Amino acid sequence: MKTAKIALAGALAACLLPRLAAATNGMNMEGYGAIALGMGGASMAYDNGTAAMMNNPATLAMMEDGTILDLALGFLAPQVKSSAGGMTSRSSADFFGGPAFGWARKKNGLLFGVGMYGQGGMGTEYGSDSILSNPANQTPSPGLVNRSEVSVGRVIFPVAYDISPNFKIGGSLDYVWAGMDVKMAVNGTSFMQMAGGISPMATASGSMVNTFGGMMGPGPGQIGAVNWGYFDFSNSNPFTGQAVGTGYAGKIGFTYKLDSKTTIGATYHSKTRLSDLEAQEATVSFNVDFAGGPANQTIPVAGKMTVKDFQWPETYGLGVSYEANDRWTLAADYKRINWADVLKDFKMVFAASGNAGPAAAFNGTSMDVVFFQNWSDQNVVMLGAAYRATDALTLRAGLNMANNPVPDTYLNALFPAIIKNHVTAGLGYAFDKASHLDLAVSYAPKVTATSGVTGITTSHEQFNGQLVYSRHFY
Repeated sequence: MKTAKIALAGALAACLLPRLAAATNGMNMEGYGAIALGMGGASMAYDNGTAAMMNNPATLAMMEDGTILDLALGFLAPQVKSSAGGMTSRSSADFFGGPAFGWARKKNGLLFGVGMYGQGGMGTEYGSDSILSNPANQTPSPGLVNRSEVSVGRVIFPVAYDISPNFKIGGSLDYVWAGMDVKMAVNGTSFMQMAGGISPMATASGSMVNTFGGMMGPGPGQIGAVNWGYFDFSNSNPFTGQAVGTGYAGKIGFTYKLDSKTTIGATYHSKTRLSDLEAQEATVSFNVDFAGGPANQTIPVAGKMTVKDFQWPETYGLGVSYEANDRWTLAADYKRINWADVLKDFKMVFAASGNAGPAAAFNGTSMDVVFFQNWSDQNVVMLGAAYRATDALTLRAGLNMANNPVPDTYLNALFPAIIKNHVTAGLGYAFDKASHLDLAVSYAPKVTATSGVTGITTSHEQFNGQLVYSRHFY
C-alpha cells in the first residue's frame, strides 16, 4: 500500500511538469521506454519494463513476482526549417521534455499497475521575421508569430496474466488528454478562396463568414480588400495547451513462447474517444482595407474555438523476439498506424462573443473551418538487437523505418510530421538485482517536402532521448 501511494504521488507530480510534443512516426513516438527505444522501438515480444503499458501490455506478465517502479525523463529535439522565395526560416521550437512513470505489481501470475506516458504530438514556432509572418507582403510587416503545439498523454491502468508458462495476455484502460496551441496566418486571397469554396487547402463557412461578406463592397465604410486572416488560440503555459480535451482508449495483447528461444507477440490499440478540444479564449483577426481608406486595419474578433473530433488512431502491432544465446537478443516488430481514419480533415469551429467596436457585428455568429489533411496510414518496421556485454552492462541498437503519412499537397509548415526513419542506440546498467538504469537516443535523418498548395519547402530532422531508472521490490 505504501508503494502504491508513492506511485500515485509520482503520477500527480509528473502531471505538473512540461509535456512532450514532437513528430516521429507521424505524431506517434518511435519508441516508448528506453529499452524499446534503444532497439528501434521493437517491443511486442520481450520484457521491456513498465513502458509495455504503451507497447504491448501482455509483456508486463513476463516480469517476476514482486513490484517494479520506473521513473523516466525524455526529450525531443526537432530541427525544422521552411523556405520559399529564397528565404529560409527556422522553427524555434527545438526542445521538448517531460517525465513518464510506471508502477506494476505481480503476484501468483496476476499483474496490475498504473502509469503515465506521453503519447506524442508535434510542435513548431516561427517568429515575427519568418517567411510566414507577412502573408500579404506588407510594408511594414505585421510580424505575425506562427505557432503550433499538439500534445497527447495517457494515464494507464494495465492488467496482465499468465495463462500458462508460455502464454500471457494483457490489456489496459487509458485515460487520455490532449492539448493544442495554434497561431496561424492566412493571406487574404487564400481566405476569400476558403470562403468561396474554391480553395485547394481549406473551406470556411457559417454565419460569421456571411456577416463578413455583407461588410464587403465599394461603398464608404465597407471593406474593400482583405489582406490576411489570423487564427490565434495559444498560451505560454508549459503544462497545457489553450485548447484541451479528455477521453479514454484501451489496449489488448498477448505473447506466446514458441520454444526456448523464440517468442511472438501482438497487440491492438483502440482509437481514442476524446472530447472536442476547447479554447475558451481565442481570437480570429482580419486585416482589411476599407473602401476609400483607411488601409491595413486589423479587426480582432474574440470568442471560443473548438477543435472538432481530434482523435488518436487505432494501431495494430505484432513482433517476434529471439534469444540467440545468453548474450544476444534480437527483435523485429511491425506496426500499422491508421492515420487515414482520423486525419482526413482538421476541423475548427469559432463562436464569436463579447466584442465591441467593428467586431461587435460578429457577436453571436460562428465560423466552420476545415483544413484538408488526407494523411495516409503508416507502416512501421522496427528492428533491434541487445548484447549483454557483462552481467551488469547491456548494449542496444536498432532501426525504425516508416513511410511519410503526410501528402505533399496538404503539407503545412506548422505541422511537418514528415519524418520517415530512425537510427537508435542505448545501454542498460544493473547496479544490483534490484535497480538498473537504461538510456537510449534516437536520430531521425532529415526529410524534405514541398507543399503543393503553398509552395513552401519544409525540412525536418530530430534527436530524441529517454532515461529510465527502475527499482524492483521483491
